[in-house]
Amino acid sequence: MAAPPLAPAEPGALYAPARRIYPQSVSGRFRRIKWAVLVVTLGIYYLLPFVRWDRGPGAPSQAVLIDFPGRRFYFFFIEIWPQEVYYITGLLILAAMTLFLMNAVAGRIWCGYLCPQTVWTDLFLQIERLIEGDRRERMRLDAEPWTLRKVVLKATKHFLWLMVAWWTGGAWVLYFADAPTLVKALASGEAPFIAYAWIGILTFTTYFLAGHMREQVCTYMCPWPRIQAALTDEYALNVTYRYDRGEPRGSIKKNALLRQQGLPAGDCVDCLQCVHVCPTGVDIRKGLQLDCIQCGLCIDACDAVMNKIGRPPGLIGYDTELNIQRRLQGQPPIFKPVRTRTVLYAAIIAVVGLGMLYSLAVRSTVGVSVIHDRNPVFVQLSDGGIRNAYTIRILNKALEARSFLLMIEGLLAPEIEVIGSAPNPDGQFVLEVGPDQTREVRALVTVHRPPPSPSTPVTFRVIEMRSGEHAKASDHFRAP
Repeated sequence: MAAPPLAPAEPGALYAPARRIYPQSVSGRFRRIKWAVLVVTLGIYYLLPFVRWDRGPGAPSQAVLIDFPGRRFYFFFIEIWPQEVYYITGLLILAAMTLFLMNAVAGRIWCGYLCPQTVWTDLFLQIERLIEGDRRERMRLDAEPWTLRKVVLKATKHFLWLMVAWWTGGAWVLYFADAPTLVKALASGEAPFIAYAWIGILTFTTYFLAGHMREQVCTYMCPWPRIQAALTDEYALNVTYRYDRGEPRGSIKKNALLRQQGLPAGDCVDCLQCVHVCPTGVDIRKGLQLDCIQCGLCIDACDAVMNKIGRPPGLIGYDTELNIQRRLQGQPPIFKPVRTRTVLYAAIIAVVGLGMLYSLAVRSTVGVSVIHDRNPVFVQLSDGGIRNAYTIRILNKALEARSFLLMIEGLLAPEIEVIGSAPNPDGQFVLEVGPDQTREVRALVTVHRPPPSPSTPVTFRVIEMRSGEHAKASDHFRAP
């Protein structure tokens, strides 16, 4: 038994004709999962800027903060500096591999449950249902002439949409400044113009993408459906119409009569409930399609119908075309969530994740970098000594001022002079660096016995006076 054929396209048509989609409400296991995901993800997004985290005096107390003026990213107890951008790279790799793993196991599960477009569209649809009613009521309302009742309902809906979109944009800018302070500034009109601009941009995009464009974003604008089609294989689970059980379709009475006569009769009664609840208007019975976001709502709708007519649920479910063919041949279905590609994706996630955790656990709160003067590369003194000049930048990532001892290794009896600083009684230079700051100094290094090589490797080391924590940077000492 072959899969039902796809509907023929219009001759010469590039796109399907535009049509308004009215998704019907549905209840069931997958709908409950989607509600739970919506509440958790939107709760985190809207409330996280107001969560506090004590980092000590003088440090921001917002748990998650992207501090552009201070050039820091704070995430609870983690503080990321600009030179640690590789952590962002690691997060992007983890996100990509997780997306690939989800696709290899259960198709577009990201699109159906976790994608921001899906989450906000679900929220906007729920607002629409609360104001205008379910599918039939909304269709009748749109078909009615404009009356005061229709104007009030439409205006209320769009006002609530705009309020959600506005708060979405407002919540986003709160991640870039202290949230309570910025809220007061926004309310009083004293916030920076850039904050109002970004709120306006995100309000506009959220309102139109989630309220008006909905399925067009998933079908035409998003690149992931095209990418995931190249990453999937025959073992990836997808929302599937089990046509080996559903065909041939027919009414309840017709199929019951065919069964009494011992003739083939499918379980599908052609009620179209799976189509009516689909947020993108897909008929899952036509097979796997680009528009389908794999949200599972058609499974809930079909299971409800099967329960009503006394047939077993599961006519639509997460399955594979391979299993359908196996059942048609009298073979048991097979499921292989653990296979080469899933193991590879999981291994990459584990390696990158553990590497980032280890790096965070052992990373130092001290850093140093050295730049050798380019012109002149060296200076020969009147007494025959050779002098090189360096610019040294010391990083103090701690939230308190600290003192650092500057040392140089690799030269025989070098003399160090730090411009603007005096040595201690032992002839050593101890440099103060403020809390969560960097300090740049110029150092002159002189040797009176020229090294045997015109380029001698040297190491600059800074040692924190109390804890002994240290960092080093390498360069070269130039000579004739």
